[in-house]
Amino acid sequence: MKAALFDTVGRPLRVDTIGDPQAEADEVVLKVAACGICGSDLHMTEDPKTFGIGQGVVLGHEFAGEIVSLGGDVSGFAIGDRVAVAPMRGCGRCDRCKAGEPAWCAEMRLIGGGYAELTAVAARQCVKLPENLPLSEGALAEPTSIGLHSVMRSGLKPGEKVLILGAGPIGLLVALWARRMGASHVVVADINDYQRERARSVGATGFAISGPGLAAEFERQAGGAPDIVFECVGKKGLINFACELVRLQGKVVGIGLCVGGDEWDPFVALNKEVTIVMAAFFNMAEFAVAIDALATFETFRPQALITDTIGLGHVPETFEALRNRTTQCKVLIDVAA
Repeated sequence: MKAALFDTVGRPLRVDTIGDPQAEADEVVLKVAACGICGSDLHMTEDPKTFGIGQGVVLGHEFAGEIVSLGGDVSGFAIGDRVAVAPMRGCGRCDRCKAGEPAWCAEMRLIGGGYAELTAVAARQCVKLPENLPLSEGALAEPTSIGLHSVMRSGLKPGEKVLILGAGPIGLLVALWARRMGASHVVVADINDYQRERARSVGATGFAISGPGLAAEFERQAGGAPDIVFECVGKKGLINFACELVRLQGKVVGIGLCVGGDEWDPFVALNKEVTIVMAAFFNMAEFAVAIDALATFETFRPQALITDTIGLGHVPETFEALRNRTTQCKVLIDVAA
């Protein structure tokens, strides 16, 4: 099969032919239909040791596909089933896994494999897609679940004011869920305005340029300081910035993947009695809700994030281009193209 492979830091991914995967007893093999390129994938190739990846690894954890073979112990699925894949692979035996929370299993591994024609995953990672949802759009289930989980972690109450730092896919999906769950104001802030209209299309009530004047601009749009600030960028200093922006006794939710440490002044959070919450991954119930949203939402649809679809052969140059800020939002790989 063909796959886009990671070699080493500083070199583009390469498309090559490798052996087809075989299903273990508890696994299914998927013909991958589509896979999203995630900012986390970019981070992994810049700091592979932290993420435990090496030469020849196939990245890609936002994918959906069709089952083409089954392991001997698999039940509840059949060849031809259309599924989205939750990329957290737990042991399947512990209390966390049995509760549908494999992300917090002691043996959890974040799996890739979506940048390839075929991939093998544990059957318990798969959720069947509704017939009315195009298979390729099932690749959005993973990031849509991250957005949902982040808002659930925030404890958002209807009527609260929300500020989101970062207009990337996760920031925009947080905006979508915050609006769906009743936030009165949802303002997305970024250092560029490329995604201004897209933010509104997924439910944001406003957009602002991030910087020293952001607090005043948010107050102008929302009539007060934010109750909750979501940090969806993952750059040094932004958790501290979020603490400065949020109201007294407000909440800051850290979602952005900040690798290599951070710098902040805890006195700001202490003085304001800010609650700081971190959000990562999701549970399988949230994954199912995200799939339902993809199939049923008629307004503020996650599909609005898709800005381009490329073939597997174009992954290396597209991947490198995404290291720099572009007007792209979510790029899907159409593996069959």
